[in-house]
Amino acid sequence: MNSARSTGWAGTGQDRWRRAARAGLAAAVLVAQQAAGYRAVNSYSPRDAGRALRRSTELIVLHTTEAPKAGSLRKIRANGEAHYMIDEAGKVYRIIHKDRIALHAGRSMWNGKKNLDRVSLGIEMVGYHNRPITGAQTAALRELLAELQRIYHVPDDRVLPHSMVAYGAPNRWHKRSHRGRKRCGMLFAQRPVRRRLGLDRQPAYDPDVRAGRLVVADPYLAKVLYGTAVEQEKAAAHFAGEGANVIAPGRSAWDIARDQYASAETVYVFPGGQRRRGDEIRDWRKMPKGTRVMLAESQRDNPVESMQTVGVNGTPSDIAGAEADRATTIYFLPDGRVRRGDELSAAERADVPAGTRVLVGYSEGGAVTSRRSAFDICGERWRFPSTFYRFPDGSIVSGDAVDERKIPDHSVVFFRN
Repeated sequence: MNSARSTGWAGTGQDRWRRAARAGLAAAVLVAQQAAGYRAVNSYSPRDAGRALRRSTELIVLHTTEAPKAGSLRKIRANGEAHYMIDEAGKVYRIIHKDRIALHAGRSMWNGKKNLDRVSLGIEMVGYHNRPITGAQTAALRELLAELQRIYHVPDDRVLPHSMVAYGAPNRWHKRSHRGRKRCGMLFAQRPVRRRLGLDRQPAYDPDVRAGRLVVADPYLAKVLYGTAVEQEKAAAHFAGEGANVIAPGRSAWDIARDQYASAETVYVFPGGQRRRGDEIRDWRKMPKGTRVMLAESQRDNPVESMQTVGVNGTPSDIAGAEADRATTIYFLPDGRVRRGDELSAAERADVPAGTRVLVGYSEGGAVTSRRSAFDICGERWRFPSTFYRFPDGSIVSGDAVDERKIPDHSVVFFRN
């Protein structure tokens, strides 16, 4: 077994950097609390102390919880999924210290930079992507944004809704990496809402779509995010009303549930009244029109990255789309072998056995040794829940479940790129 050093904390500059930075935190927090015009309480996550400090802050990302306050606060605190949460009464909850990393953005990209948790602040608003926030929330968010923008020098056009930065890996619905994985926070792209928050500027286009790194998977959402005020209002109607959660021409299971479409918590009510869970459906091409999609409030805005399984989630092409043959698609075969997509021929990919587990959009970082820690391999991501360790005995453990003192030598690290 390795010592703590092999996981990257002890004996690295990270420790010294954190200790030095902490020295001034208490005074800075006190000054900020006195200056803020909002009501704030400390409700720090048990994961706060273990989170690394951000090296820079380039963005502020606005979220909507898509669920009521009580369950949202419990979930966000437990997982350290935001720096702040603001409830309907305008009360601000501090969840992760503003200088540390909160796991709020998930699979994300802006202007070519990925994994935006490392360079952004996340604010959760109790509410829904297609409903207005309260006046008290608007006032509190306006004050909080003004404070954070002043501290971190974040301009108005880098205060973005989560739906602007979230992106999806290829899947059965979209064969390329795509924008549109989330509708979360989309109301914060609308011009009247931004004006009420004191935000005078906003992005005029999606830099990653324009550069060809991503494709548009949801044209309605793209209009909400980047259209004129009239276009935004018209497109937003697509996400409102009873029909928004019903499968129809131009509205698939993915359009409604996004990455949760095959989840056991997503329930499909067929026109005849029969109910099926997402994980019970095998042929998505035969989903009848008029099927109602019921999303559980307990579903997380950013579900922990999980491996998909050939035979359960479909073929390699269903799971990884056009990236099935890429080095960034990792196949964990039932016989214990691990292969990248570019190491398999077309015939081998077509014959991948059922039960093969797949990661899409990942890097194989190599093995942990006494001289090469997990931190050396992937930085602060070494303990993210989206990072996976394949131990020498063949077991696979996520980053937030590893014991930092007991990562075996020769464990191979796979992290989201």
